[in-house]
Amino acid sequence: MTRILTACLSAAALLALSALPKPALAATERDDFKVCWSIYVGWIPWEYGNAQGIVDKWADKYGINIEVVQINDYIESINQYTAGQYDGCTMTNMDALTIPAAGGVDTTALIVGDFSDGNDGIILKDKTKLADIKGQNVNLVELSVSHYLLARALETVGMSERDVTVVNTSDADLVAAYQTKDVTSVVTWNPLLSAIAEQPGAHTVFDSSDIPGEVIDLMVVNTDTLKANPKLGKALAGAWYEITAHMADDGETGKQARAAMGEIAGTDRAGFEAQLEATRMFYKPADAVKFVNSPDVKTTMQRVAEFSFDHGLLGEGAPDAGFVGVQTPSGVFGSESNVKLRFDPTYMQMAADGEL
Repeated sequence: MTRILTACLSAAALLALSALPKPALAATERDDFKVCWSIYVGWIPWEYGNAQGIVDKWADKYGINIEVVQINDYIESINQYTAGQYDGCTMTNMDALTIPAAGGVDTTALIVGDFSDGNDGIILKDKTKLADIKGQNVNLVELSVSHYLLARALETVGMSERDVTVVNTSDADLVAAYQTKDVTSVVTWNPLLSAIAEQPGAHTVFDSSDIPGEVIDLMVVNTDTLKANPKLGKALAGAWYEITAHMADDGETGKQARAAMGEIAGTDRAGFEAQLEATRMFYKPADAVKFVNSPDVKTTMQRVAEFSFDHGLLGEGAPDAGFVGVQTPSGVFGSESNVKLRFDPTYMQMAADGEL
């Protein structure tokens, strides 16, 4: 479940990505498309839908082909999308802003699949209150969603990053690091979060359920490609909500679907369902539309943009947090002349209205 942000993507790299030529076919009508995904509870359903033929079924309905590709390295998947090698990609709202959008690639959040509702959290060793974090070294993946979660958590107790010392730690090392005497505070995501929480003296003092709706998981597509090929949006939305109907089913269909997704995730049905419990899935398109139409999305993206600007994630040339415009149904945050990230409920609304 690696959702690492731009720790390895420098401002220079962002500028280089923005200078890349757009693919020749990006803004033309065509029939063949590629989308990519990486392992995370909210994105694994794409592989289930691919394996079950659901994606093909909806692609056939609109006379197109959609190739669904797993990329093990999450950041690499976003970089490849940004470079034009994929038409769509799964990523968080923060990553969508700081990599493709900040890199100059106009990107549309086609499907808002879920938000983290406890999958990301802060654990202290032998301390039970968030305020006890003051003065501690905090081990996390720097410039990641975990880093954002820490910043938001500190705000709630009147502190800032100046009150702690962030220690950049690979997600692969976090569980082992916590078991050492010197590490007393970690911020991470599931399944690492659950593994650390089971250690002696571990106390989860803040998690993403305390900032609901701020760590959002998306399927994004290239805006120019979508405009030229609305059939891609229709096919992906149609497939997604058939997949989520399987997931939400209380009977044998749902059990089999969640078991299959658990296997993809490297666990079993119970393990996958445990991850789902800490995830606010939008199984029904109407629920996703309601969420996107809320003014809270614009507020969240402002917070994300301000964090990203403060940490240099919008590029060296960004003069302020609003450098990259983010369009939502409630209005645009930032530059209206440089809108590069769009929360567009059009296709989710079509699914809700039975128009696909």
